[in-house]
Amino acid sequence: MIILVGGEKGGSGKSCLAQNVAVFLTAECQASVIMVDCDPQRTTSDWIHARNNNPELPSINCVQLYGKIRNDLLSLEQHYDYVIVDCGGQDNLALRATMSVASHVLMPLRPKRRDLKTVSHMDDIVATCMMINPKMRATFVITQCPSLPNQANRILEAKEVCKTYDINVLDAITYSRNIYDDSEESGLSVLEIEPQGKAANEIRGIATEMLQVANATEIRNRIAEKQMKKMRGEYGSDRSQEKLYAV
Repeated sequence: MIILVGGEKGGSGKSCLAQNVAVFLTAECQASVIMVDCDPQRTTSDWIHARNNNPELPSINCVQLYGKIRNDLLSLEQHYDYVIVDCGGQDNLALRATMSVASHVLMPLRPKRRDLKTVSHMDDIVATCMMINPKMRATFVITQCPSLPNQANRILEAKEVCKTYDINVLDAITYSRNIYDDSEESGLSVLEIEPQGKAANEIRGIATEMLQVANATEIRNRIAEKQMKKMRGEYGSDRSQEKLYAV
């Protein structure tokens, strides 16, 4: 499965979200995951480098790809349960190429006017790419929300703006927390620094709602079922070849 975390607006936490979802799928769902860094700033690549230098952490593979990456992603999908693509904050060829093959597109937005101004353009991009990839599920997620009670209306208003377009908006959100920045600097995720913390539960909520499952166990079961089907298919293919040569 190919998951794109991208959007036109920079600074909305795309890399942070992609990294934490990757750890959730790797550590809690026992999925094989590879990250694809399409951002010239190499935020995710640097994070992976720091992470994989720590032998106590589950390692995650990462490659850097730019431009016409459609065929590369399809190839990676054959070898991993999840391919998570981190695109930079701009409309570029890599973003559209990924949308042409992605199962899920997660588009983070802060509850700010300058972020919400990009919703219309992202809606146009999604509509265009869905003509090629009609099974793609595109979703907005509101990130870096203020935690003060008197700012709650800003979150609701941001969701309402997104809902005026024909794109899903997650109920799950992230709040502005220092732990997201602190974890990224050391190659960790919020799930590893505070497994039962509020930020960790925010990531679990986003990942499970996006994938339309109840919890990590359901994802593990889906992966196991897919692997069993693949093994049966390969076994059936071998048996067919045996019959063919027997004849």
